[in-house]
Amino acid sequence: MIRYTSLGAKLWATAVWVIVGFFVLNLLAMIATVVVNSFATRWLGTWLPAAFTTRWYASAWDEFQLLDVLIVTMEVVGAVVLLSGLLGVPAAYAMARREFPGKQLVMLLILLPLLVPPITFGIPLATVLYKAGAAGTIWGVILANLVPTVPFVILIMIPFIQQIDPRVEAAARVFGAGTLRMFIHVLVPLLAPGILAALLLVLVRTIAMFELTFLTAGPTSQTLVVALYYAVFAAGVRAGQSIDAMAVVYMVTTLLWLLIALRFVNPTQIVTRAKREAH
Repeated sequence: MIRYTSLGAKLWATAVWVIVGFFVLNLLAMIATVVVNSFATRWLGTWLPAAFTTRWYASAWDEFQLLDVLIVTMEVVGAVVLLSGLLGVPAAYAMARREFPGKQLVMLLILLPLLVPPITFGIPLATVLYKAGAAGTIWGVILANLVPTVPFVILIMIPFIQQIDPRVEAAARVFGAGTLRMFIHVLVPLLAPGILAALLLVLVRTIAMFELTFLTAGPTSQTLVVALYYAVFAAGVRAGQSIDAMAVVYMVTTLLWLLIALRFVNPTQIVTRAKREAH
């Protein structure tokens, strides 16, 4: 029986690794195809292009005004990350530490933007922002992206806050710390791993957020993912290599954001550090 169980476990592990390997191989093949085509002069019916060039990147940079798009993307991502932290962390503290009538209902309302597809509330949200005159501007894009990211920060931060012993806060108050001072000088250092983890996930989510940005962006407030969509589906004839060059710029930009964020956050140590610091 032990031998059969061991054999079954080995077969299951092998099957899992085969499936994962097949998925990763296909993913790498798709990425490699886009990257190679972005450097190809002509690629039809052969394993490799006839020749390579970098002119498609210069073409995409000028044709799609990538410098302006990258600046807007950085502004949107930076503002959403900062405001999500400033709004989400105090709200998470209130939800974790305070008891009040209707708390479960409030929590449900907070989680609704995470439970339903963005397009479901994106259209009425965009309508409201257009009536208010905010849609079509960079602030409209930022406000739209805050709708799902602030609840996301709240959801992530509540467990981190609950791990901290309330006696730590009581001790700070005994020594004369007010609420704001206690929050900044006591709780924020203890919550730093959770805050960094939440903001890292917000960063990734905002870069890839298409629906809300697409519905609220104007000609001068498009992020890179929306500009890439317009490059693919807008009217007119465009070279596929130029579009692939823009896709590579998007992938590289996202990777750079992640590398910068991971320079300050180690996901494998987030929970461990939070528990150790809470004790």
